[in-house]
Amino acid sequence: MDISTVENVLAARIAEAMIDGFNRHYQLIRRYGREAKALFEAADWKGVHLAVRERIRSYDERVNETAVLLAADFGAASIDDATWQQLKLLYIGHLINHKQPELAETFFNSVCSKILARTYFNNDYIFARPAASTEYIQADPPTYRSYYPVQCGLRATIKQVIVDFAWQRPFEDLDRDVDFIMRTCRKSLGEWPQAEANAQIRVLHSAFYRNKGAYVFGKAINGHHEFPFAVPVLHTPEGRLVLDTILLDRLLLSVLFSLSRAYFMVDMEVPSGYVHFLSSIMPNKPPSEIYTMLGLGKQGKILFFRDLKQHLRHSQDQFTIAPGIAGLVMLVFTLPSYPYVFKLIKDVFGASKEMDRATVKRKYLLVKQVDRVGRMADSLEFSHVALPKERFSAELLDALRTLAPSLIEEDGEDLVIKHVYIERRLTPLNIYLDEATPEEIDHAVLEYGNAIRELACANIFPGDMLWKNFGVTRYNRVVFYDYDEIEYMTDTNFRVIPEAPYPEMEMSNEPWYSVGRHDVFPEEFARFLLGSPKVRSAFLKYHRALLDVKFWQTAQEKIRAGHVEDFFPYPEELRFCKVFGES
Repeated sequence: MDISTVENVLAARIAEAMIDGFNRHYQLIRRYGREAKALFEAADWKGVHLAVRERIRSYDERVNETAVLLAADFGAASIDDATWQQLKLLYIGHLINHKQPELAETFFNSVCSKILARTYFNNDYIFARPAASTEYIQADPPTYRSYYPVQCGLRATIKQVIVDFAWQRPFEDLDRDVDFIMRTCRKSLGEWPQAEANAQIRVLHSAFYRNKGAYVFGKAINGHHEFPFAVPVLHTPEGRLVLDTILLDRLLLSVLFSLSRAYFMVDMEVPSGYVHFLSSIMPNKPPSEIYTMLGLGKQGKILFFRDLKQHLRHSQDQFTIAPGIAGLVMLVFTLPSYPYVFKLIKDVFGASKEMDRATVKRKYLLVKQVDRVGRMADSLEFSHVALPKERFSAELLDALRTLAPSLIEEDGEDLVIKHVYIERRLTPLNIYLDEATPEEIDHAVLEYGNAIRELACANIFPGDMLWKNFGVTRYNRVVFYDYDEIEYMTDTNFRVIPEAPYPEMEMSNEPWYSVGRHDVFPEEFARFLLGSPKVRSAFLKYHRALLDVKFWQTAQEKIRAGHVEDFFPYPEELRFCKVFGES
């Protein structure tokens, strides 16, 4: 056997091992999707949260497992360049008729990043550009089901859509809920127009599961008109199912997929089919965010980075230090023409921060694993990101070299950032409040307190609650984005400041009582939050309870008792029980 034949055999064996590793990974992803349905039917909400955490870890576990296998069985680290290129070509052969080719390409890249040096991160060796098409991949069962109202009427069709999900738990009153849907649609859309011969309702085959809800996504098509919708399905306190509302506004549908919320779990044989369908009903939502919200974060990351590189080719502005008060832990910069911020962990923290880089990274991982309840910004975590150095302002380059030199490498015309978090850009709340009208201040302070309350109910204490650590979204919601001091509520000790032994001690700069690492005194919040008169009155109007230790201790008691709060990713006034006065 000549050398070229040996190399081809080796490349073929590695390609097969790589695709086997991916297939094992995606089998697990689908299993989580199937288990989500069973957890929903059993009302096992703690099981749902555990499954979300396990699913997030599973990708890196399969990548590491495959990389170790390739190194141990095939000596992958010492394979020559020609064999690596042949390996990629042979791997592409495995993607013909594959149901998840785009995810398999990303898995290949992830494994290669564990073995190859950064200089190999180009299209000769990895999938810097996609090689396989995801158009028209056939799924079994099909990605979506089609229903034709002309056959049995719209009302019966809507009911059949719900029945076909076959949840193993009875509805409280499905006929009543279908009537609510009909009445809501008439109010929002008018009467169902004279149906075209091919008028239909398309519904994604699998329901989407998150927290305590299941979601049905679809669209009604009548001639040239399309009407997207989502129907949340919830449990009553007695354990029966109800259709909670129907969402018909594209903006509300997009909010369901906000990156400030937990990821969905859904069983998809052909994920690209689901993404294409969802893109058709949310055209302003980039595919990268849809993949991420479907729990396919690595695919979301690679699409995001391709979009960023494309944007850099078609723009000329420079990366600059982000506006706002500089943080003690993170160095934050942005590209004005691109709606994201880039966050690096500094080499040296401010004197008041008693932590290290590993602790900060654990906090960011915690945020991905918990229910973010729409109140914490998600982040994309990247390693060894090469960006054109000429696009960095002189001020930013100086800050990077001074504050985070261990995280940058200047490689010719590129600046390589060894570790960075990327988040959607928000308006810092302190800046927003400085420029806001009285009405905007009132709403923002209401949102700020609601964010803290909802995080507390979801077992998250923000730690540093200063206004600068919160941001205002494009939907005028307030979310938290500075995670270096977050803790679980159940790990925090909320206390009342004890009475001073004698009055003079209250004037001292030093406390007269012991303070443990996890001790928090809510009555102190007013001192560092409410210095501005224009926010103080609004805060006291809406959120005086946050200054009382009883709020925090009561929230802790409910969490420890196993209570899982309801959080609605849509306005509560749209719920059928609010609209129609029934439950």
